[in-house]
Amino acid sequence: MDDLSPSDLKSILHSKRANIYYLQHCRVLVNGGRVEYVTDAGKQSLYWNIPIANTTTILLGTGTSVTQAAMRELAKAGVLVGFCGGGGTPLFSANEVDVEVAWFSPQSEYRPTEYLQHWVRFWFDDDLRLEAAKRFQGARLERIRQGWLHNRPLRDAGFAVDGDVLQQALEQSLRNLQSVPDNTALLAEEARLSKRLFKLAAQASGYGEFVRAKGGSGGDPANRFLDHGNYLAYGLGATATWVLGIPHGLAVLHGKTRRGGLVFDVADLVKDATILPQAFVSAVRGDEEQEFRQACIDNLTRSESLDFMIDTLKAVAESVGR
Repeated sequence: MDDLSPSDLKSILHSKRANIYYLQHCRVLVNGGRVEYVTDAGKQSLYWNIPIANTTTILLGTGTSVTQAAMRELAKAGVLVGFCGGGGTPLFSANEVDVEVAWFSPQSEYRPTEYLQHWVRFWFDDDLRLEAAKRFQGARLERIRQGWLHNRPLRDAGFAVDGDVLQQALEQSLRNLQSVPDNTALLAEEARLSKRLFKLAAQASGYGEFVRAKGGSGGDPANRFLDHGNYLAYGLGATATWVLGIPHGLAVLHGKTRRGGLVFDVADLVKDATILPQAFVSAVRGDEEQEFRQACIDNLTRSESLDFMIDTLKAVAESVGR
């Protein structure tokens, strides 16, 4: 069979791609025209294909290496590559995009500039940037409502949230964010709601007492799963902004604390709706990291999270300041 290249593969829109990979203790290389990862099993080496035409993001964890040829093929297929710690967390950065993971974006000069031009028209105005941040938060609240109250797999897994209490919490947060005067107050409201959601999720899943502890979360499975799952959302966020050609540094909410804050802004659209409840469900039923990760990927794909991120970015870019 002749060697294949990404240009020979049928293109799949990023918003419709189904795969996010986390790899560790393996080598990523090109074999027979295909990008594969190689693991060692005793004296044997096992080769596993990566369907790059249907992949958005690859996270490379502990004990991984990647060849120049593999990076070339991944770039041609528009796959973002990130380096991280074991299990997906802790993560580290090694380039200018400070998202606690080293994101290496495909270098394409043919992405559209339409949305970047829309974005920079409002981005330098503090009031308009705050308006954009509020719209992101409004979309986040509606996504939580849909994800927690109309998600049959969550209900089947025993996630029984009090719908009235959740609705009240979301409505109060929506009222609060409409009146906040600046980004600092908006970040405070975001944190207040997140704390409330952690409590509701712990109650809905029967987890018991819970305190959020980012990084070094010790033996607490829910905290570990939250750290791990959030970086899957960051991978989709980085992909969404790259697809539309909007630099990661042009954040609307997290920009004063993160150079790559736009990735955090976009990931927040789906983190609480999709990752947070799954972290508690998986913790209660004793899932391994791989089981939790696959459940998150399935949930993100089923809910078309990347589509939602891209559509929200487009809507904000086109409407703010008009």
